[in-house]
Amino acid sequence: MRMELTAVTLDCADPLGLADFYRRATGLPLHERSDGVFAALRGEHGMVIGFQRVDGYRPPSWPEGEVPQQLHLDFAVDDLDGAEAELLALGAGKPEPQPRPDLWRVLTDPAGHPFCLTARPDAP
Repeated sequence: MRMELTAVTLDCADPLGLADFYRRATGLPLHERSDGVFAALRGEHGMVIGFQRVDGYRPPSWPEGEVPQQLHLDFAVDDLDGAEAELLALGAGKPEPQPRPDLWRVLTDPAGHPFCLTARPDAP
């Protein structure tokens, strides 16, 4: 048996708001059937990042705490400093500690989900 990953879905309080953050950050288009209960972005190869509303949503803690992170997304970028600055301007947060800021940066989306930026292997 071989499984193919087709989607990653994040819990949140505001699916359209969180989808808009990731849309602006990635350039992926918003799925036309997105609404206040479930929103999605679809990549060119069919991979979906979904956002589902959860009543009483509580953001994960970083790096540990009462609400574990459970999963995080990793994004490769050409320029760590530049991408970090752009994402902070879009509404991302920068939690402490930063375990290896020379290799990756841990940020949080507006709903509190941690995600990492890493430099592309061929980046200058």
